[in-house]
Amino acid sequence: MSRRALSFALVAACLGSAPAAAAPASPCRPIQSEGETYTICSVDLRRERVRVFWLGPDGLPYSSLSNLAEKQGGRLSFAMNAGMYDKGQAPVGLYVEEGRELKAASTANGPGNFHLKPNGVFYVKGERAGILETGRYLKAAPKPDFATQSGPMLVVDGKIHPKISADGPSQKIRNGVGVRDDGRTAIFAISERPVSFGAFARLFKDELGCRNALFLDGSVSSLYAPGLGRSDLSRPLGPLVGAVAR
Repeated sequence: MSRRALSFALVAACLGSAPAAAAPASPCRPIQSEGETYTICSVDLRRERVRVFWLGPDGLPYSSLSNLAEKQGGRLSFAMNAGMYDKGQAPVGLYVEEGRELKAASTANGPGNFHLKPNGVFYVKGERAGILETGRYLKAAPKPDFATQSGPMLVVDGKIHPKISADGPSQKIRNGVGVRDDGRTAIFAISERPVSFGAFARLFKDELGCRNALFLDGSVSSLYAPGLGRSDLSRPLGPLVGAVAR
């Protein structure tokens, strides 16, 4: 069975004998773009709280979406991986949780997608979310409640990242995040099949109407959406993002 076909019954089994909790209404739904299927999860930050997760109460990474869901006791309406991480499952760049900066922002140059600049930061402050190129984020110093750094930016001020080709050779299952409605709506997306960076960037710009969007990761991209009966399996993950009721 593929990781994308794991049934909700299996998810429930993973939760053991804990009392059953009503699953939150799903913010997630499938859409089509350029012949490819994506699942998007739209969150109104006035109704739900978007936050990031990394270390559990035991001080160890949550590591998987099913473990996070179990620890949250049915509160999550959705969750997915939230940025790149090292061999110890620690965030590669900036990571802020409950207003505490646990990892500093990285402005270093290097190989890989994270360093395909401009990279950026997804952050949440109160009932609004934002995405800023890393340098602009550091200048603005918004003091967020939650933040995660990743790269590259997919859409910057309404334009696709200048180094992303229309349809390059790299094809992977990808996930990312965009914002719209003056930051009141955060939109997360994951592809159902391998897609190019260009196709993924156009999804956010043209289909989802996001003036700014950030790539979170590829290959390990995973989604937990109980309303869709979905909990993807993946290799051990680093930072995660999800929504809970306010």
